Amino acid sequence: MAARSAPMQTLSEKQRRILSYLREHADSKTYFKSRLIGDALGLSPKEVGTNMNAIRKTDGVLSVEKWGYSSSTTWKVTQ
Repeated sequence: MAARSAPMQTLSEKQRRILSYLREHADSKTYFKSRLIGDALGLSPKEVGTNMNAIRKTDGVLSVEKWGYSSSTTWKVTQ
């Protein structure tokens, strides 16, 4: 697991929205597609994917890893 160093306040508004969405749904889901996150938050799949790298480095309780690449990038999110 990669070291987590970026504090929450260094995240952009989009990154905070994505992180909040993941935290909200991580109890009931493990795998998230960029396309579906984007649909829920009004972002493009590319915007989600680009911002996930910063989220992966944040301090917190979520572990985020790139999992699959079919039709849309899939992220494995665990607590």
